[in-house]
Amino acid sequence: MTKFDEATQAIRVDETTYDVCLDPGYQIGGPLNGGYLMAVLLRAVVDESPFEHPVSTAAQFLKAPVPGPATVRVERIKTGRTAAFTRATLVQDDVAQMETLVTTATLTNAGPVYAAPPGHAMPPLEECVKLPDPKPESNMNMNAQVEIRFDPPSIGWLTGAPAGRPESRAYFRMAEPQDPDPFVLAVAVDALPPVVFSAGLRGWAPTVELTWHLRALPAPGWLTVVAGGRLIADGWFDEEAEVWDSTGRLVAQSRQLARVGRG
Repeated sequence: MTKFDEATQAIRVDETTYDVCLDPGYQIGGPLNGGYLMAVLLRAVVDESPFEHPVSTAAQFLKAPVPGPATVRVERIKTGRTAAFTRATLVQDDVAQMETLVTTATLTNAGPVYAAPPGHAMPPLEECVKLPDPKPESNMNMNAQVEIRFDPPSIGWLTGAPAGRPESRAYFRMAEPQDPDPFVLAVAVDALPPVVFSAGLRGWAPTVELTWHLRALPAPGWLTVVAGGRLIADGWFDEEAEVWDSTGRLVAQSRQLARVGRG
C-alpha cells in the first residue's frame, strides 16, 4: 500500500457508512485539493459497488473540509446489468461537505472504435519544468505528494508574462512510485494550477462543480494533462481537462465550474 492509498483509504463501518481520515498532505494553501477529495469518496463507492471502476463522477463542493476524521455516506440509487448509480456524501462534524453522483462499471480496455488525437503536442519531458518549491508556511503540502513538469509557455504567469488565455499543460505522476489507476486520475484532473492564472488572474479559485469521466485504464508511466477554458465572466470560469497515458491513450476527461481567484 502506497502513501496515497493510505491517504484515500475508506474503512467500511456498515452498508452505507465509511470512515475516512482526510490527509493534510493534500492541502493547497489551506483547503484540500478537490481531486484528492474525489479519490477518497470513490474508494468508498467502488468498495460498495458490484462494479470495479468509477466511469463518471459529478461532484458538488459544498464546503471546504479540513484535515482529520470524516465520514462517507453511500446510497445505491440503481443497479443495472452493466452499471450502478450511487450517491456519496462526504460529512464532517455532521455537516455535508461534498456531494457526488457516481456511475460505476467495469472497463475491459478494449481497443477504441475511434480515438481523436491529442489537441496539443507536448514537448519532451526533459524540456518541461517544475514550479519552485513553495515556502513551508504556505501549506502547499500537495507539492510533495505529486510530480508535475509544465510545458513552459503555460506557466508564463510565474514570471509576470501570462499567455493571456486560460490554459495549463503538464506531465503528472505521484511522487511515490505508483502505477496510475482511476483514483490517481481523480487527482490528475484537478492537479494543475487554475487555467485562469494564464489569463492573468491569481488567487485561490475554488471549484464549485466538477464532472469527470474515466475513459480507459491507464498504462504505467507519466500522465499528460492538458487543460483550457472557454469563458471567464462575472467572477466565474470553466475549465476542461484531458488526461492521456504514456501510450498516448485518452484515459480521463473533466469539466469544472469555478470561482475566479480570491485573495
